[in-house]
Amino acid sequence: MWSGGKDSALALHRARAAGRTIGCLINFYDAASQRVRFHATRIEMIRAQAAALGLELRAVGTAWEAMPRGLEAELRSLKEDGFAGVVFGDIHLADVRAWYEERVGAAGLEHIEPLWGTRSIELLQEFVAIGGRSVLTCVNLDVLDESWLGRIIDRAFIDDIAATDADACGENGEYHTFAFDGPMFARPVSWQPGETRRESNFAQLDLLP
Repeated sequence: MWSGGKDSALALHRARAAGRTIGCLINFYDAASQRVRFHATRIEMIRAQAAALGLELRAVGTAWEAMPRGLEAELRSLKEDGFAGVVFGDIHLADVRAWYEERVGAAGLEHIEPLWGTRSIELLQEFVAIGGRSVLTCVNLDVLDESWLGRIIDRAFIDDIAATDADACGENGEYHTFAFDGPMFARPVSWQPGETRRESNFAQLDLLP
């Protein structure tokens, strides 16, 4: 279940390290804006990630209110195609995990959470230590200011985010990212910063190929 962010990338890496074979990426995006909800990432950039990962992408464009039905249909399709389970990048939000786990189980698939229960700061340190790199594409302005947009997640970022009130991984929606390098990729994903915009209490950075 691929959002394009660092947690998805680390979950993929951990799943492979545990002996899981990953057959495809599943991504839900807003059909109207052609962007991943919250992350604000263009679907074309998600396609670029999939190409760099060497994985099939099952990209599902939908309206937000139709997403549950779309997910259930996609899970049935995975089961029919012979997949055994779905990997997620949740860390500690029990209600979010339960919502997905119920639907995955109902489809007869295994629900897999490689990151679950690990402290956020430890996950961030692990991501950087293995060579993972990600850029901030969205921040909640109630917690972080606009200057965080475009920051690269590296060792300096770990120290800086630890000094704030935000969850180190942004698990509560404090920030979202786009992963572009690391051992999970066959090659880095190239990108350049586009315009900055605001939506409600969120600031978003557009990423361009």
